[in-house]
Amino acid sequence: MGIIQKQSIRSTLFITIGFAIGAFNMLVLFPKFFSQAEIGLTRALIDTSLTLSTLCTLGSLPVIYKFYPFYNDYLGPKKNDLPMITALLNLAGFMLVLLLGYLFKDFIIKKLGKSPLYAQYFSLTYPFTLLMLLFVWLEAFAWAAKKTVFTNFLKETALRIITTIAIVLYGVGWISFQTFIVLFSLTYLLPVLALLWILLRSHQWQLKWQPISRVTQRLKKRMISFALFVFGAQFLNVLVRTNDTFLIFGLKGLNETGIFAIATYVIAVLEIPQRSINSISIPILAESWKNKNLGNIRNIYHKSVSNLLAIALCLFGLIWLNIHNLSFFLNGLTKHKQTDYSLIESVVLIMGIAKVIDLGTGINAQIIGTSNYWKFDFATNICYLIFSIPLNFVLIKHFGLPGLALSNLMALFLYNSVRYWFLWKKFNLQPYTFRHLFVTLTSAMIYLLVFHIPAMGNLYTDTLYRSLIFLALFLPTVYYSKIAPDLVKLAGQYFDRLSGFFGKNA
Repeated sequence: MGIIQKQSIRSTLFITIGFAIGAFNMLVLFPKFFSQAEIGLTRALIDTSLTLSTLCTLGSLPVIYKFYPFYNDYLGPKKNDLPMITALLNLAGFMLVLLLGYLFKDFIIKKLGKSPLYAQYFSLTYPFTLLMLLFVWLEAFAWAAKKTVFTNFLKETALRIITTIAIVLYGVGWISFQTFIVLFSLTYLLPVLALLWILLRSHQWQLKWQPISRVTQRLKKRMISFALFVFGAQFLNVLVRTNDTFLIFGLKGLNETGIFAIATYVIAVLEIPQRSINSISIPILAESWKNKNLGNIRNIYHKSVSNLLAIALCLFGLIWLNIHNLSFFLNGLTKHKQTDYSLIESVVLIMGIAKVIDLGTGINAQIIGTSNYWKFDFATNICYLIFSIPLNFVLIKHFGLPGLALSNLMALFLYNSVRYWFLWKKFNLQPYTFRHLFVTLTSAMIYLLVFHIPAMGNLYTDTLYRSLIFLALFLPTVYYSKIAPDLVKLAGQYFDRLSGFFGKNA
């Protein structure tokens, strides 16, 4: 994949390290020192701040992704007024959120009746939102300048290290829970300062007041139209991913929100390759559409589907075949003996299938979002929201967390099916072959075979045993099917390097 492959490999390394640290936080430290309600509070703060920070952008982020190449080519960094314009938009958006929060404060607290702990600390949502807003704004310029590796390190690794430190300070009794939550709401502060420093130091970006450029004057109508539609789609997309958290702590309370937070983090492991590929694909796709290079877009689409599907099937198999061991581990770890994490098993199964479907459709959202048909992205997100929120409400109310997982599966399947159909009919982009079907069906058979292997007495031995058997069957399937030659080639390169390293030191 050229630059995509090189930077995605480096980004994947940082994301993987970050996920490992985050897994230690979520699966060990949080259950050890916090109740399910307290874990749920952290998830509520994150999802609320994510939703509000997206609202605050007022469409400035997609404008940066789409139009930064034009500003960079025609103006250069010294005369580029895009940072100033988008900064003002973000500031106006945050002031609007503060105003609405002040006007509807009593209403918000009343709706948090089943989550009194969140009502107590709801004011911390605002600094969390501001810092997250600053980070995603700076991140957009870093992505547009193809500086994705450092931003992924900050977002995926540094943030989790900061969280680990805060948890340990609370766990050893050096700070109170109130102090911990305050520190948790400020976790983006250091990453924001670091990202600002790296952008200024690169001399490719600067923030200063200057007259409106000729590029802005020429493109302003297109940018406003693009911003409104894509911002709508972007905000709806975030709301689709976060409304389940709102409904859980609103209908069921923070205890089930805590279980849901752990389950979603387990499934988020599947997103490691997706995040790294998405971050570097966006500027490459924007350039390809600008140059009308449909062949490059077709190539990227096909490889993203093949690679992400293979990785998703592998990771889901490792997770699902060992989920009973995770449930047993969590129940034995927590000091809050009244808690029970067995519900996580059914939730992970259903949500895992949904995530495999999502990854198996590749970077369809990024292709549509960077094309001239970005309005379709807005329309599909509206349909997704209209379909998912009522379905979430009904299924959560009657079936709890398993109902929510089933709702996500149904919505994601429909959502990605529509996007696949659009790219096929509009651009003749059809990335699937018989090999994809063969690997998917073979993987399902391998899952069933390993699942019925009798459990061993020790959970660690059982996990290792099942994982090795699964990989021994799955990896040859991927290799001989030739579904993902990039992955096979990359694995071969790393194997050769390891062989050479050990050969020299023998």
